Amino acid sequence: MALRSIYRGLRKSNFLSPLCNSCAHLHSHATSFGFKEVREEEKSQLVGNVFTSVASSYDVMNDLMSGGLHRLWKERLVSELNPFPGMKHLDVAGGTGDVAFRILEHINSVGHRAMRDTEDDNLLEETKIFVCDINPNMLNVGKKRAQERGLGDNKSLVWVEGDAEALKFEDDSMDGYTIAFGIRNVTHIEKALAEAHRVLKRGGRFLCLELSHVENPIFKQLYDYYSFSIIPALGELVAGDRESYQYLVESIRRFPSQEKFAAMIAEAGFQKVEYENLVGGVVAIHSGLKF
Repeated sequence: MALRSIYRGLRKSNFLSPLCNSCAHLHSHATSFGFKEVREEEKSQLVGNVFTSVASSYDVMNDLMSGGLHRLWKERLVSELNPFPGMKHLDVAGGTGDVAFRILEHINSVGHRAMRDTEDDNLLEETKIFVCDINPNMLNVGKKRAQERGLGDNKSLVWVEGDAEALKFEDDSMDGYTIAFGIRNVTHIEKALAEAHRVLKRGGRFLCLELSHVENPIFKQLYDYYSFSIIPALGELVAGDRESYQYLVESIRRFPSQEKFAAMIAEAGFQKVEYENLVGGVVAIHSGLKF
């Protein structure tokens, strides 16, 4: 009772008002940046700084961190998408082109087989793969890689600087939407999912490849040790940036569980929502259809 009386006295004297108002303001506009709480308007800038820092070493670090497995995970993602000639596809947070190149390769393979039967290459010419990323440095890495692959002038690849939460595409304009290792970095995941649903045509498919949650207790202990001890050290050694990779590890732990993320996808309007765990839940592929 005495403590309550003291608290009421402090409130009455307005001694606590600035502190309480500040806390309320923080909590009403706070989000996570790894294990830290930051203001929402700060997060996009902080994440942007991370990817500006790691852009040049992004692919090398992906190989080192995953032992090259990220390539197989992306192949699995594209296989699940089952892209086809003439499709309009949006790959978000895909600045380095890793997923887009695989989609284009798959479409060209399917298209050339179809042309032998139909002698019609119009569908290949109509194919558009939009590579959207909020970070221009990541897009520059992707464009450079496209040049190295002889795809610099390929009209099927369209590079777009844009925000997953406010896409610059029309309603019902895309046959497919993919996002690989990117959605955990957006400030409002629900907004990104709503935008994905908006731009997809009816029958369009949403696919998300993301680092997720390991459930096996023994494997989880090993994975946590690797994540928090090895990955930041690799980042410091290879990229000269320990803090960015510390954030990337922490952001995985703050990301919703497989079940919770599936529920968020369903809440955005998608149906037939499913997910597949890979490597015991280290990564998961979530999918949904727009009806």
